Amino acid sequence: MTSTHTRPVPTVAKLLNCGVLAGFLFPVASFAQAFTRTGFDLRRHALSSLDLGDLGWLQVANFALTGVLACAFAIGVRRASLPGLAGKVGPILIGVYGVAMVGGGVFTPDPALGWPAGAPAGLPEHASTHAVLHTIVGASAFLSLIVAGLVFARALPSRVWTVHSLASSLATFVITVPPWSQDSASLRFAAGAILISSWLATLAWRLRTR
Repeated sequence: MTSTHTRPVPTVAKLLNCGVLAGFLFPVASFAQAFTRTGFDLRRHALSSLDLGDLGWLQVANFALTGVLACAFAIGVRRASLPGLAGKVGPILIGVYGVAMVGGGVFTPDPALGWPAGAPAGLPEHASTHAVLHTIVGASAFLSLIVAGLVFARALPSRVWTVHSLASSLATFVITVPPWSQDSASLRFAAGAILISSWLATLAWRLRTR
């Protein structure tokens, strides 16, 4: 007589919880490093530059774990069977974000603006391949959740949620996409990271508790 053992399938609730964790993890871990790593200046250095230096592995792990959690959340959204575009396109957009975040850890930016210690005081004349790829996956992460904010705006029967989702997308677009001054880039993208991360966590929580 033989016995069979089945591996338990993660519940939708657990997968949705991954979205809450992803939304909190990236900004909390990033800002904790930004204010404690010697020589890092958020007014000049992008959060993604924390990939560099002796403790760069912490930010690489932050990117990777956030991405994996977001991909798990995308699966949960898919299984939640939401109506309309939110159920069809929404999981794809969140999945793109997750993959892009993993890429943000795999492909690192170039040393610049004095970070990390010993880096050139200015910007490099020619960007490396991995820096270009980092820029591409970074843009993909932002754009995927900007569009997702529009797609999910009507996914829940709440006017407050609709306004919040649309406002988050619009605000993130305004501060990250137009060609603002390069001098404010690091602060603008840090603010954008907070906006999209908080939106992701809020969406996950609302889907988890609906």
